[in-house]
Amino acid sequence: MQKSVHIIGAGISGLSAAVRLSNAGYSVHVHEATQQAGGRCRSYFDAATSLTIDNGNHLMLSGNHHALRYARAIGSDAGLVGPQRAQFPFVDLTTGQRWQLDLGDGRLPLWVLDEGRRVPDTGLTDYLALAPVLWASTEKRLGDTIACKGTLYERLVHPLLLAALNVDPPEGSAGLAGAIVRETLLAGGQACRPLIARDGLSAVLIEPAIKLLQERGASIQFGHELRELLAGSDRVSGLNFGGDTVAIGSDDAVVVAVPPRAAAALLPGLKVPSQFRAIVNAHFRFDPPRDAPPILGVVGGLVEWLFAFPQRLSVTISNGDRLVDMPREELAQAIWRDVCRAGGVSGELPPWQIVRERRATFAATPEQNALRPGAVTAFKNLFLAGDWTATGLPATIEGSVRSGDRAADLVLAMH
Repeated sequence: MQKSVHIIGAGISGLSAAVRLSNAGYSVHVHEATQQAGGRCRSYFDAATSLTIDNGNHLMLSGNHHALRYARAIGSDAGLVGPQRAQFPFVDLTTGQRWQLDLGDGRLPLWVLDEGRRVPDTGLTDYLALAPVLWASTEKRLGDTIACKGTLYERLVHPLLLAALNVDPPEGSAGLAGAIVRETLLAGGQACRPLIARDGLSAVLIEPAIKLLQERGASIQFGHELRELLAGSDRVSGLNFGGDTVAIGSDDAVVVAVPPRAAAALLPGLKVPSQFRAIVNAHFRFDPPRDAPPILGVVGGLVEWLFAFPQRLSVTISNGDRLVDMPREELAQAIWRDVCRAGGVSGELPPWQIVRERRATFAATPEQNALRPGAVTAFKNLFLAGDWTATGLPATIEGSVRSGDRAADLVLAMH
């Protein structure tokens, strides 16, 4: 008899678990409460700009091994594009200064020894002062671990960790910050090449997975919300979807890969993060200059990262709670002013769209990180996945895929 696994949630963590278990010969059944796959990692057609846009501008790096292995498994890794070398152009809107961080293409962070490749006006001692964060406890705040001030902090550490943690870095978990630094800046340029899904997140990371699973005979049901887990003493025995109930056989497994609030409703008593932070993304229908870099770091303005896609310029603003209630037109105008200054473009406000996600990620503070559950539950055949589970990383695509891989490995270890 072929073993079955039921995966609740078709976000990227659920899909990565589904692909891994399908590869291992499992009969895979995916149940998604909404009408589309991808969760927060998806694309859609936007009428305001007449473009397909992503609900968030997710940057990946060449060192995101789990995410890249997932993309290879679904045959879409060629859709992740970026420069051949780990180079990050920056602009400081307060001074007008521009520079390029050049991490090279090696396995060691030798770039810190070269004045021409590191952040301007920084010395080797500035980088050595970051050492305490490398192995810091997740229970410590970053602001209690390193000095959150100075040129290197303002021009590199703050933008990098703000994007990764989605909280003001000093209040973030030093241990989670350390994991990011170890896997990026400390791993040399070979791990830091920026990669963007140029044709959209859905086209690169979601639709190929759905297609692969369906070609293998997996069932994927949309609008199929799990209402209740039916369980005995130590096993889940059934899934109640309201209109129908699915029996879970003695060799079958369940992976719950839904947002934390939904997981806590299904598993009373489950500890999950309770505080979340917003991310604001803006998209403008505008042809980028021919020499525009695919990603530009912006310091000293409202905008933090400026992405150049075919026919559009997009921006990301992390820790964006202060902006979620700002009038949309006013916010679009303020962001466009920054885009013009940073991107060297001009013109009236083009067709635009603002996407504000109030609960984009859990707040990556020590207190909230301590509430993240592991993948194992009280039931022998039920496992958790999601970027909010205890992945060792903040809420990132790499963390999502890592959680799906972990849940899949636990299913495989049942037998």
